[in-house]
Amino acid sequence: MNTKSAYYTRTAQFLHWLMALIFISAWIIGFYSGNFLSYETDGAFKGDVITLHKNIATTILFLVVIRIFWRYTHPAPQLPESMSAGMKTLAHFGHLALYFMLLALPITGCLFSWAAGHPAPVLYLFNIPRLLDTNPEIMAIVKPIHIYLSWAVGLLLAGHILAALKHHFVDKDTVLLSMTRQPKP
Repeated sequence: MNTKSAYYTRTAQFLHWLMALIFISAWIIGFYSGNFLSYETDGAFKGDVITLHKNIATTILFLVVIRIFWRYTHPAPQLPESMSAGMKTLAHFGHLALYFMLLALPITGCLFSWAAGHPAPVLYLFNIPRLLDTNPEIMAIVKPIHIYLSWAVGLLLAGHILAALKHHFVDKDTVLLSMTRQPKP
């Protein structure tokens, strides 16, 4: 595709909103299980909630690969000319940071799970092949990394949403619409 549209393709839009739904759901479930449940008082229920979290979150690994390929072969729309060069650069780095987090968070989650002696399941269909055995030393490193990344991506996601809303309601440009609509024929 050589010409740039003012809108993302329908496939890009579908992948964006599907991944947003999955990612936010997995983040909320992970936050809930990590902060409001304990094995001492909630036992098997906490295990079931964590298993749900993992089954949902691991799908991001597969979807992000598809999304990166799609993005590479279908360029993003131009940012509005009214945006300063600095804001365009910030938007570019923000998107790169989101892609990085969409890879780093599930990868650290898988490493955390494997190091703790558990599988990394995908949609209750299969497990991602283990890349390491149970290892408390690695778990002690990966667990806090996964937790800190989850907080960082929560802030990054909030910034992404706020920026989209600013574009729509304050700047009144087409940035948000480029991810929700297609031009009328």
